[in-house]
Amino acid sequence: MTRRPSPLLLDGAAVAMALLDVWAHWDIHEPLRMACGLSAALALLLRRRHPLLTFCVTLPSVLLSDAVFACLAALYTLASFKRPRTLLVLGALAFAFADTTSLPARGLDLTSRTTLIALGYSTATAAAAVFLGQLVQTRRDLSLRLTEISQARDRQELLTAQAALAKERAQLAREMHDVVSHQVSLIAVHAGALQVGTKDPNTKEAASTIRRLSVQTLDELRHMVGVLRASGGNPTDLTPQPALVDIRRLADNCGIETELTMDLPEGLPPTVQRAAYRTVQEALTNTRKHAPGATARIDLFQAGDRVHVRVTNTAPTQPPLPLPGAHHGLIGLRQRAELLGGTMSSGPTSDGGYEVRVVLPTEVTG
Repeated sequence: MTRRPSPLLLDGAAVAMALLDVWAHWDIHEPLRMACGLSAALALLLRRRHPLLTFCVTLPSVLLSDAVFACLAALYTLASFKRPRTLLVLGALAFAFADTTSLPARGLDLTSRTTLIALGYSTATAAAAVFLGQLVQTRRDLSLRLTEISQARDRQELLTAQAALAKERAQLAREMHDVVSHQVSLIAVHAGALQVGTKDPNTKEAASTIRRLSVQTLDELRHMVGVLRASGGNPTDLTPQPALVDIRRLADNCGIETELTMDLPEGLPPTVQRAAYRTVQEALTNTRKHAPGATARIDLFQAGDRVHVRVTNTAPTQPPLPLPGAHHGLIGLRQRAELLGGTMSSGPTSDGGYEVRVVLPTEVTG
């Protein structure tokens, strides 16, 4: 896109052209005419703020001298900022008569062919300045209209996208409510029945853990459904984000034997606390899925300006169950750690277990 010159530069060029016009008709013996020409040239500095006043100030220079550029520039500016056609017609006629009369002439003889030709030429010159100003005004109005249309189109596209997103969220909420919540409810019911009907202590404890986790999952699902359905309506508060104090409860309710050691100061940034919690959560989930019968050790401590989160599990004592998974958990942990300026590493241990280690800065910027 071509960059337009600044208004100050254009005004300076107009004044320079007007001064050049005065210099071309300079006559040292006619100081009044030259003073009018110079005043008209300098008056062009006001043409954008006061176009009508500038035209009136420059008109005497046409009547008293041959320097007409300043008045034509003022007439062009008047036409580019003002809409009343009557005003523009009167301005063009005033310029034409002033240019044709040129005091101190005795008068305007309209019966003379030469006078009529000069009047027609002056009128055409003034009309050209008016038409050019009107063209610039029309172009400016069209540009503003196109900008408004473009903004309206962008708003419409945004509304359409938001409507589509709201529709998708509503559909997702229905699926979660009708399918996922129903299946989790069945899990909780069967786990409760197993807990009541069995006499084996280990089975009863496992059924109790399954039922408790199912109920917690149902509560979270109901809240998520409420958030999705509230899209586009009244805002719904999100579930409180986990912190370091929740890791103890997570370890106790994970369904596997864990040993937790946590030595971290208070006041860590919430993002660091959430990252530590999610690391432990994901590591324990992977242990339950891929290492049945294993035990886990959780270590959280600070070394210098870094928070270390390490979750290690022993080798499994039972064959893993074929559970579905997208294999995105560890990738998500690595991305979360990198966004916070930390690192993440994972891999098997020498005793056949597995270790997940995340190192995070204690101060997160950005």
